[in-house]
Amino acid sequence: MSDILFLEIVEGQGPAATKGDLVEINYVCRRTNGYFPVDQFNGESTPVILPLDENQIIKGLEEVLVGMRIGGKRRALIPPSVGYTNESLQPIPEEFGPRRSLLSHVNEPLIFEVQLLKLL
Repeated sequence: MSDILFLEIVEGQGPAATKGDLVEINYVCRRTNGYFPVDQFNGESTPVILPLDENQIIKGLEEVLVGMRIGGKRRALIPPSVGYTNESLQPIPEEFGPRRSLLSHVNEPLIFEVQLLKLL
């Protein structure tokens, strides 16, 4: 485990997410200056389904999601060492503009605000 700082905004209810689970989330990703390379809370995007597997999603986000309960919301500072260490890690926007914006800032800490919608 790394030293990821996170704030529990809403605790949520029900069973907690564990490694290996498939989860459905909404998320916002910000740079530390407040700019939004990725915003899934805007109501226009569909929720994202991710496996809690550090080989498929950024390790820092996996660490934040493990232990969350349905309806829970957390805000976390993800350092580059456990962030987008390669371009195949999820979550990554499908659209070119947001993808390019995000990938051009992988060497910076990123702030993720994540809401756990479902355990699948």
